[in-house]
Amino acid sequence: MAKDIEAAPPGGEYAAKDYSDPPPAPLFDAEELTKWSLYRAVIAEFVATLLFLYITVATVIGYKHQADPAGPNAADAACSGVGILGIAWAFGGMIFVLVYCTAGVSGGHINPAVTFGLFLARKVSLVRALLYIIAQCLGAICGVGLVKGFQSAFYVRYGGGANELSSGFSKGTGLAAEIIGTFVLVYTVFSATDPKRSARDSHVPVSYHPPLSMRTSDSVN
Repeated sequence: MAKDIEAAPPGGEYAAKDYSDPPPAPLFDAEELTKWSLYRAVIAEFVATLLFLYITVATVIGYKHQADPAGPNAADAACSGVGILGIAWAFGGMIFVLVYCTAGVSGGHINPAVTFGLFLARKVSLVRALLYIIAQCLGAICGVGLVKGFQSAFYVRYGGGANELSSGFSKGTGLAAEIIGTFVLVYTVFSATDPKRSARDSHVPVSYHPPLSMRTSDSVN
């Protein structure tokens, strides 16, 4: 198949395209439900989200326990634990490893926002998007359930590791930070998987890490 040639501007000529845009995914493809690759990808999303929530929530709860003024490290509570940057690196490091492991199986979404964005861009079908989101939600529930099962007392004492607004910030500010952080994350995914990028697959896990670390740090703050 001959490569596409872009329209030449006045006084010059564009080079031939060195990429091809993939066709849009069908909205509904019944044949996809008969393929093992779909269910293998759904399982990968479930396991990856389970591991992601288990490690990151456990890290947050561990930090809150170590930095608790009423805890065993009360004397130096302000300097105990991994700190907010450590939490951000735990999130970023986990997503780096998990995307690297699952990118070739499921695309390494591990986030309903990413899956929904790719569905709107017609990169995945409606069937795949729904199954991914269900698997991700179930994986998140199971991952947090494991944390609660292993560290029940700490889980209850520290609110399940949920983020809280720092003093001086309104709920509107927190909402804006979440919206901006999610936008940056999804935008980075689209940029990393753009067919115009050469050797794009090797950049996907690396590209995930900085925006997710930044988003986590902003959210915890």
